Amino acid sequence: MREIDVKLIIDTVEKMCIDANCVLNPDIKAALTDGRAAEANATAAGILDNIIKNAEIAEAEMLPICQDTGMAVFFVRIGQEVHITGGLLGDAINEGVRRGYKNGYLRKSVVSDPIRRGNTGDNTPAVIYTELTGGDKLEITFAPKGFGSENMSAVKMLKPSDGVEGVIDFVVETVKNAGGNPCPPLVVGVGIGGTFEKAAYLAKAALLRDIDTENPDFYYAELERTLLEKINSLDIGPQGFGGATTALGVNVETFPTHIAGMPCAVNISCHVTRHCSKTL
Repeated sequence: MREIDVKLIIDTVEKMCIDANCVLNPDIKAALTDGRAAEANATAAGILDNIIKNAEIAEAEMLPICQDTGMAVFFVRIGQEVHITGGLLGDAINEGVRRGYKNGYLRKSVVSDPIRRGNTGDNTPAVIYTELTGGDKLEITFAPKGFGSENMSAVKMLKPSDGVEGVIDFVVETVKNAGGNPCPPLVVGVGIGGTFEKAAYLAKAALLRDIDTENPDFYYAELERTLLEKINSLDIGPQGFGGATTALGVNVETFPTHIAGMPCAVNISCHVTRHCSKTL
């Protein structure tokens, strides 16, 4: 049994909150650069230039890439040989978020009640998903999620008879309806299968995979390429002003499902698709 003190978790999470909000992931940087090189629309090219420059300044000055520093979402894999000491895992993560958002001067965007509102003042509580695994490691992935893009996401309970064509139509229609609202160019996470809530979880988790890494199943890798091509033919473009770069990538994740259903979820993320991971 390996012991991990909550103080280490708090310090790690605090740093992750600041780093993820200020430093854009290399795969997104590369995709933006590639999109700029291929963009024939002058307005779109200029917007991409500004997006790239903004990311460079944010990293150099350690300032937020976007003013919406998101709701703090964590995916945590806990080895069954790990024993957390000194407190509770959830409390440690929330304390790390509390410190990170304060010390990093990050916007606090969480309200204490979905209807009655009221800002909590420290961006907690975080959304935490945990998975028990083998071994003695604690893997923490942090993915701050802004709501300009989150609000454009959707879930649909497709029928098995809708087939892959139904999935394609739903994903493309969701992006089309979103238009320029989620600050394209986008990263689109797609979850297929499971149950109503599992499909949404899969779509969110899909955003954690680097966009230069295809689904290992050739069938779904091909679906990712098809969806990206169809989305980029919509001419929404960067910030909705037209162009060939509506999306930087599409990631599809799947899970077995019931014989009578085919749940499908689309989690839209803006060009500031932030995530980082640490293993303790």
